[in-house]
Amino acid sequence: MNASEVLRIVDAIHRDKGIDKEIVFEGIEQAILTALRKYYGDEDELTVTVVRTTGEPEVIHNGETLDPDILGRIAAQTAKQVMIQKIREAERDSMYDEFIELKSQLVTGTITRLEYGVATVNIGKSEAILPRSEQIPGESHRVNERIRAVIMDVKKAGSRLKIVLSRVHPDFVRRLFEIEIPEVAENVIEVRSLAREAGYRTKVAVSCYDTSVDAVGACVGVRGARIRSIVDELSGERIDIVRWNDSLQILIPNALQPAEVEDVILCPMLGRVIVLVRDDQLSLAIGKKGQNVRLASKLVGWDIEVMTRDELDEQLERSVTAFCEVPHIQEELAESLVSQGFFSFDDLSVIEPEHLKELSGFGDEECEAIVDYADAESLRIEEEEKLAKAAARATKQYEDHTGTKTKAVTEPGIKTVSDETVTAVDSDEPEAETPSVESSDIVDHEEVEEVAAEEEAMEEAESREEPPIIQEAAEEQRNQSE
Repeated sequence: MNASEVLRIVDAIHRDKGIDKEIVFEGIEQAILTALRKYYGDEDELTVTVVRTTGEPEVIHNGETLDPDILGRIAAQTAKQVMIQKIREAERDSMYDEFIELKSQLVTGTITRLEYGVATVNIGKSEAILPRSEQIPGESHRVNERIRAVIMDVKKAGSRLKIVLSRVHPDFVRRLFEIEIPEVAENVIEVRSLAREAGYRTKVAVSCYDTSVDAVGACVGVRGARIRSIVDELSGERIDIVRWNDSLQILIPNALQPAEVEDVILCPMLGRVIVLVRDDQLSLAIGKKGQNVRLASKLVGWDIEVMTRDELDEQLERSVTAFCEVPHIQEELAESLVSQGFFSFDDLSVIEPEHLKELSGFGDEECEAIVDYADAESLRIEEEEKLAKAAARATKQYEDHTGTKTKAVTEPGIKTVSDETVTAVDSDEPEAETPSVESSDIVDHEEVEEVAAEEEAMEEAESREEPPIIQEAAEEQRNQSE
């Protein structure tokens, strides 16, 4: 490879690939050095420099300058391979720098391949992947389909670049707002917060610095034209646009729309908000499977607990009674803690020491004793709830297997799972007396604990298989009947 050819290659790579010339020269120098190392070994001192103006390689071996022609006789092929690898890495780095700046930005591409639900998308200079987990639930794609998505992640993988796209990330909705609503793109309207459960519902809080512009109305558009195009892109996902306000007393009722809110009580120490609603608004405020209140919490950045005024009064009374049992806590302090939003031992176990000192006036020893007691009680109640849940599950499986109906007791701390059993009998036969099934006939404490230990790993859907615990309970009941 002569000097003029080196300059021509460097110029072509710089022009076609967008790689800096200095990077290309360094790659050539490294390629030549690698080839010489294979010939002379690692112990010899070698220095390779390519003159930037002429393209002539200068090689110094143990202090002596070598004839450039020797390069062709040593390992031209090795130098070429190394140079190609360095150029590819330089091209990858250049593309990485380009796409890392586009992270969370919207791109449009064409699906070129679909394998096991994973879509390969051509986005111009490179290919990206759209994993199944980053696709909107319920939507399906096909080859040659043009789609829009945001760049979620960019990684270097060897000499290649791995670009991951997403259509479920909240930034996808944000970018669609910038495209479909000119006021958002021009920063007249600002998207202050966004909470999303892809495929189901999204809440967007917007504000406007220009008082003459209705932020919500501008986003919706005439007869909903603007928001409809965004909904269509999201495969029918519901979008709630709410008006942002710096006051939580106004923002939270806006976020919980369409429910009507009676009062908002802030608990700054816990980052919690108690929202009071009427009985007929409770289910609307919570939403299907808690979706409305969950999205509202994400939107405002506070934990929101929705309840009626009667429920709040009952909760306050229960909490004060429970806290009065804690060492060193009198009724006055219990009421003060409850007024700050501490309703459970779990809340009390995470209280900041300085806050507890400020409220109680106690020293470090008393505060530590209170927190330790609350922590122990919190763990005990949590364990009891797990046991009760496991017992209820075992009862349900027993009913499914035997056809009996049991009255389950699911109150925390009570491990009995039935008080009576009703057995279906043939109407033509005289009704036989059915023996009562005690809790020990269905499950004992050790078995309940085993079920509780496995509870977190089990799926929500109830299995119809017959576990050993049910088989044993059924066998015991048959023995008693005999």
